[in-house]
Amino acid sequence: MKSQIFFQSFLVGALTLQAVAADRPNILFIYTDDQSTRTVSCYEEAHSWVNTPHIDALAAAGIRFEHAYIGSWCMTSRASLLTGLQQHGIESMRMEGQYPGSTYDPKQCRFWPSVFRKNGYQTAHIGKWHTGTDDGFGRDWDYQIVWNRPKYVKNSPNYFDDQLIVKNGGEPKMTKGYTTDLYTDWAVDYIRGEGREEGKPWYLWLCYGAVHGPFTPAERHLDDYEDAVVEVPADIYPPRPDKPKYVREMEFWEPGKDGYPVERKVRENSPVGMQDMPGRSLRDWVQQYQQGVLAIDEGVGQLLKALQATGQDENTMIVFTSDQGFAWGQKGFKSKVAPYRANVEAPMIIRMPGAVAEQSAGRVIEEPIAGVDIVPTFFSQAGIKLPWEMHGYDLSPLLGAEDRAWEYPALLVHTAKQFGSDTNIVPPVGDPKLIHGPGIPWYVMLCEGEYKYIRNLIEGETEELYHMGEDPEELVNLAQLPAHQETLNEFRVQAIDELRRTKAGMVDNLPAVGTPVN
Repeated sequence: MKSQIFFQSFLVGALTLQAVAADRPNILFIYTDDQSTRTVSCYEEAHSWVNTPHIDALAAAGIRFEHAYIGSWCMTSRASLLTGLQQHGIESMRMEGQYPGSTYDPKQCRFWPSVFRKNGYQTAHIGKWHTGTDDGFGRDWDYQIVWNRPKYVKNSPNYFDDQLIVKNGGEPKMTKGYTTDLYTDWAVDYIRGEGREEGKPWYLWLCYGAVHGPFTPAERHLDDYEDAVVEVPADIYPPRPDKPKYVREMEFWEPGKDGYPVERKVRENSPVGMQDMPGRSLRDWVQQYQQGVLAIDEGVGQLLKALQATGQDENTMIVFTSDQGFAWGQKGFKSKVAPYRANVEAPMIIRMPGAVAEQSAGRVIEEPIAGVDIVPTFFSQAGIKLPWEMHGYDLSPLLGAEDRAWEYPALLVHTAKQFGSDTNIVPPVGDPKLIHGPGIPWYVMLCEGEYKYIRNLIEGETEELYHMGEDPEELVNLAQLPAHQETLNEFRVQAIDELRRTKAGMVDNLPAVGTPVN
């Protein structure tokens, strides 16, 4: 009799779990590298000749975010998306050894996919890994095919071929083939059932390495965009008198023999995976960069087709974004990291499960959002309680049938290569810890409504304020104009409030601003 009661209880429990699993969406998180909004044809700022039909189709069926600030550079963006925290809240994460060597203590720095595992999800990761030598297989991931850059430093420049790939914690295997296509194929295989446990909802983080430098397109795309015309950004050359010192001095470009911009030599050694080619034209660089996106777009099409073919489209939430953007000429840059639209703004699309996607299809969200908002949104959609206090805001109110207002700011705090309590004290000028990339210092960026505020964490440096609607290229620094001092003061206070909310140790020791009013 007891055995019968136990069996009935077990059966009821199993059926309940199956019912819960059926109600929980699968989550496909497509995450690219250094991909600007200018590469996606449904974005207004994209070049007129850009064509990404599959990403556009995803946007038409979903919700497109006009201003998404996911991170400032590769490692910090990924760390935030694994923890739900800004860089200053990610304890124990640190660079170690030769770049991109890095490490962390998983007891101090927990990654949230482990929580999904404990709550009935199967978790999978495919592609690039850039946050410590410990890739989390068996703790955070049930299934993993990973290119672990921090662990295999000598292989870390190989963004597009000859990668050391590790599957499910096994031995690394040298793998040939164009990596964007390989990652897509492996993700399609997973969607079709390889490595998946039937009856469980799943979360797949697909991390492309494209279009990171050296910006290598697939061979089949080398002749695409032959007639591309690339307009010269208005601020490609100095002077930029209302900008901080490092921007006033930014000069990756110079006039070529015909007057059109070409790359100039500015450094002896380029970053890992990058490529400097003094004398090469801006137009040729942008064409190559855009060609590298085409295989991503094709991959999105294949993933959507696999979901439909397997009957999972109706219950799968899809998120498409990038770790940040990349500037080509804007403010003199050939870089990411800096707090400007061209450098760090990323495309962001959420398509709700097919069964309810029609309610919000084609919506465009003008309000800015942050990368840390994505994680609490995943927890909300999966019906799982947050395991710790996260820094972002749940985007779910924007994803339903009704078009609702958004009243939260988007915060991005950049502290170069420092994380957690190592950011409690802002390094002084001259300390290499203050700088990352081509001279870019620590900063706090806050966007809300139509304004973007930037506080550069250098003593006496100017603040920045831009109207994102009227000045999308961020040419005019309103912080230096008398008519905008009230708005500037409001944003200065709000930025400090957000630092306090997110428990930033530096908040009471910020360098004084020195904004001139003209």
